[in-house]
Amino acid sequence: MDFAFTEKEEAFRLEIRSWLEGNLPHGWLDGTYNHPETDEERIQFLKDWQRKLYEGGYAAIAWPTKYGGRNATLMEEIVFQQEMARVKAPPIISYIGTHMVGPTLIQLGTEQQKQEYVEKILTGETIWCQGYSEPGAGSDLSAIQTRAVKQGDKWLINGQKIWTSFGHVADYCFLLARTSNVPGKKHKGITVFLIDMHQPGVEVVPIVSMNGEHDFNEVFFTDAAAYDHQIVGTLDEGWSVTMSLLLHERTGIGGQLFTLQQQFDDFVNVAKTNSDILSNPITRQKLIELYAKTKGSLFGYYKNLTKQLKQGYPGAESSMDKLMVAELTKELFSFIQSVQGPEGILWKQNAPYDTYWQDFYLTSFGMTIGGGTSEIQRNTIGERILGLPKDISRERADNQMV
Repeated sequence: MDFAFTEKEEAFRLEIRSWLEGNLPHGWLDGTYNHPETDEERIQFLKDWQRKLYEGGYAAIAWPTKYGGRNATLMEEIVFQQEMARVKAPPIISYIGTHMVGPTLIQLGTEQQKQEYVEKILTGETIWCQGYSEPGAGSDLSAIQTRAVKQGDKWLINGQKIWTSFGHVADYCFLLARTSNVPGKKHKGITVFLIDMHQPGVEVVPIVSMNGEHDFNEVFFTDAAAYDHQIVGTLDEGWSVTMSLLLHERTGIGGQLFTLQQQFDDFVNVAKTNSDILSNPITRQKLIELYAKTKGSLFGYYKNLTKQLKQGYPGAESSMDKLMVAELTKELFSFIQSVQGPEGILWKQNAPYDTYWQDFYLTSFGMTIGGGTSEIQRNTIGERILGLPKDISRERADNQMV
């Protein structure tokens, strides 16, 4: 396998590096930048960064030029993700908008929806969240109970969503709601709405993670309003829209793998300065094992990427990449925690140093849930790649669809 990039792709890499060096906040590259302390300051910082990416033409390089992108190739997007991971660039605050909602609207939205929403996603002017999971409908989205009922010229939406990332700062929600019941076909009768999060009838309740961060939320809808022009696709046929969005969501896996590789390399650099770590033969053996796994996951991703380049669309192999990066991230940070010994239990208020490793260790557990649980990924791999039979519960559910 040839891992070399073309001259054009390497020229693009140098272009990105030059832009990052000139546009990252002062002190970012040498580690002296003072990060915002309050949530409000952090949100404004990320909005400003999003705007700067937009003005530089880097907010969504894979988008068509007509909508503010660069029509970049998949390999150019990989180069971009590598460079962003290399400098640990600030995250894109409108990630759900740029990687999921925007591409879906470009593909399936009306001209009015494109004009109203797409550019503001790129500029960071509007932030989006995703109204999918519910307390009784996580991995099985077809079991959603949130309902939308037509009343006059509008739809009244009632129900609850959970694990809603960015819900507390979002301006709009890409929401799934049931609009009708089709006996024996629970994937039918679901519609996608674009919901204004600032209207009456929308209540956002924070969910604080075990690392003390507030990223997730519960969202309650009580007669929240939506209109026909805010429906994506066809009424009652939102399941196909949902599947289209999920395919776009999987394009972010590469960035996670490059971040994982960078995190492993960072820890190796720390270990090289600590004789206590490298003097332990068990620790050295584990480092070698993790090196092999991180490299193996990266090469596996490249192999799957090669297939995607040939066939023109992502396949079930993306479940292999998702499973590997989620489980390996958790394994890496669990190991880092154990190497720290008693100091590993120190937290932000008590530690005399940055608790990045502890923080990401706690965060890593969520990676095996968000974007499709590891169990779901294993089912997909078993059924669609290995050709194994479906388990009984999934087969019964599929029989209800037909």
